[in-house]
Amino acid sequence: MDDEEFRSLAHRLAGEAGESPAYRALLATGDDEELARVLVERERPLWAREIAAFRLGCAGDPRAFEPLVLLLNHRDPERCVSAAHALARLADPRTPRAAAALATNSLRTAYALHPVRLLTALNAPESVPALIETLSGLLTPDEPHWRVALACVEGLGSLGDARARPVLEAALPRPRLAAAAQEALSRLG
Repeated sequence: MDDEEFRSLAHRLAGEAGESPAYRALLATGDDEELARVLVERERPLWAREIAAFRLGCAGDPRAFEPLVLLLNHRDPERCVSAAHALARLADPRTPRAAAALATNSLRTAYALHPVRLLTALNAPESVPALIETLSGLLTPDEPHWRVALACVEGLGSLGDARARPVLEAALPRPRLAAAAQEALSRLG
């Protein structure tokens, strides 16, 4: 697998794995069954499960779906980035619904940035409604998760769906969102 995201994942997990033989074997194996076993075997470290899920997801193997969704909701942003990349490549029909559930969960807003970006990339029927709902909840003064709100604004602009007009207009008075909201409004169909 010669992919920039895979090289980044391998580099990031090298220290966590301690350059163990198991780490090198998981990076090198061409056996999808071996990777799938890692996902279900007890007492496997998170780095091993992440490598296996990423590789299977990028190969289009649906067994990676649930572990990747868990990683997409992880507190470590780099794990979320890798999971979002693999989920986009997996092209599982359940992905938009799972990403929408993560993005709209008000208890997990701090971790919603990558689900929001994934929804934008997927451009699925769930994308615009989920981005609108998420952004609507983030338009309060002094919102600490303004980066998530900004990703919603940018995503809605990218998707260009007129249903987003009211929430984008509501974002205009927010200083951190104003320029992006204006740009997004100019792109609506």
